[in-house]
Amino acid sequence: MNIKSLLLGSAAALLAVSGARAADAVVVAEPEPAEYVKICDVYGAGYFYIPGTETCLRIGGYVRYDIAGGDVGSFDGAQNVDHQDGDIHDTWQKNARFTFKTWTGQETELGTLKTYTETRFNFGNDNAYADFDPVSGAFTDNPAHGKGASLNFAWIQLGGLRVGKDESAFNTFIGYAGEVIQDTLVPYGGFDTNVVQYYFDAGNGFSAVVSLEEGAGTVGTIDSYVPHVVGGVKWTQGWGAITGVVAYDSNYEEVAGKVRLDVTASDALTLWVMAGYGTDDNLDDDANNVIDAGGRGFYKQWGGNWAVWGGGTYKFNEKTKFNAQISYDDWKNLGVAANIAYSIVPGMTITAEVDYLNAGKFDDADFSNWTNADKKSSVGGILRFQRSF
Repeated sequence: MNIKSLLLGSAAALLAVSGARAADAVVVAEPEPAEYVKICDVYGAGYFYIPGTETCLRIGGYVRYDIAGGDVGSFDGAQNVDHQDGDIHDTWQKNARFTFKTWTGQETELGTLKTYTETRFNFGNDNAYADFDPVSGAFTDNPAHGKGASLNFAWIQLGGLRVGKDESAFNTFIGYAGEVIQDTLVPYGGFDTNVVQYYFDAGNGFSAVVSLEEGAGTVGTIDSYVPHVVGGVKWTQGWGAITGVVAYDSNYEEVAGKVRLDVTASDALTLWVMAGYGTDDNLDDDANNVIDAGGRGFYKQWGGNWAVWGGGTYKFNEKTKFNAQISYDDWKNLGVAANIAYSIVPGMTITAEVDYLNAGKFDDADFSNWTNADKKSSVGGILRFQRSF
C-alpha cells in the first residue's frame, strides 16, 4: 500500500464518520408552556387558583401599630420602673401586630369547601403594673417584648358544617359591639373556642346556627363531655336585621341570651342596639363553687343579670367615618367609646379613639372588676395605624 492509497482511505473514513454524526444531530426539546396564576372571582376579590388544582386561595392580613395613653386598654394603665431611681411611672402602652390570614374555597358535590386561618404576632408591653416583690427584693417590670403568636382562627367548613378554632357563635352570629377599638368596656361574651357548628341559610333573609363549643380559660373550658351549646336565628332585609342568640354554660348550668336590632338609616348612617340577659345563681361569689366565676361566666360576662349596648357609624365621605358605642350593665358599669377613622390612602387607616369607663361597684367590698380599673372613673385614648392587604 502506498502513501496515496493510505491518505485516500483515511479521508473516506473521516467523511463516513462526519456523515453519521450529521444524521444524529441533537434535537433541543421545546420548553413547556408556562402555567400562569389564574384569577378566581367566584368567592370575591383577591382569590386565585392554586396551580394544578381547583382550589381558590386568598392571602391577606394587616400590620398594626397602637399608641395608647392615660387609663388605656383594660383601664389598668401602663407603668414601668424608672431605671435611675426605681420609682414607678406611667408610660405609653404600645403594641405592634402582624396578622396573617388565608382563605380557601372549592366547589364539591357536597357544597362549598372553605377554610379560614388567622395568626397574630405581637410586640409590646402587657399593660401591667410594675410592682415591688418583697420576697425577691426585685421589681416586677413591664418591658416591651415579643408576646408570641396566637392562632385566632383555623376552621374548615363544608356546606353548612364548620369545625375548628373560631370565636363563639354567641358573638360572631349576632355581631360584635360596634366598630370602636375598645368594644368590651362592658363585655358581651367569650371569644376563643373550638367549635362544631352548623349554619342554615334559607335564602330569603332567614338564617340560623347551632354551635357546640369547648370554651376557653379556667372558668370557660368545659369540665366534662358535655359541651356548651349556642343557638341563634337571624332575619336580614334591606333595612337591617333582627338577631337573637341563646347559650347554655355547661360548667355552671346557666343560660344567657342576647337580642339585637340593626338599622340602615341611610347610605351614610347605620345604627344598632343589643340587650343581654343571663342567669347567675351559680356564678355568684357566694355560690360555693370550687372554681369561683366571680359572677361572670364564659357567655354572661357582663355584671349582674342584664346589660345593654348601642351605637352606630356615620360616614362623612368615602374616607372618613365616625364610630360610637355606649354600654351599661346591672352592676352600673358604664362604658363610652368614640373614634374617627380616616383612610389616608387605600389600604391604610388611622383611627383616633377616646374611651371612658365608670366602674359602678368600685367601692363595694364584692366588686368584681372586669377591666382592672384602679379608680372609679377612667379615661384613655388610643391612636391606631393599620395597613391592611
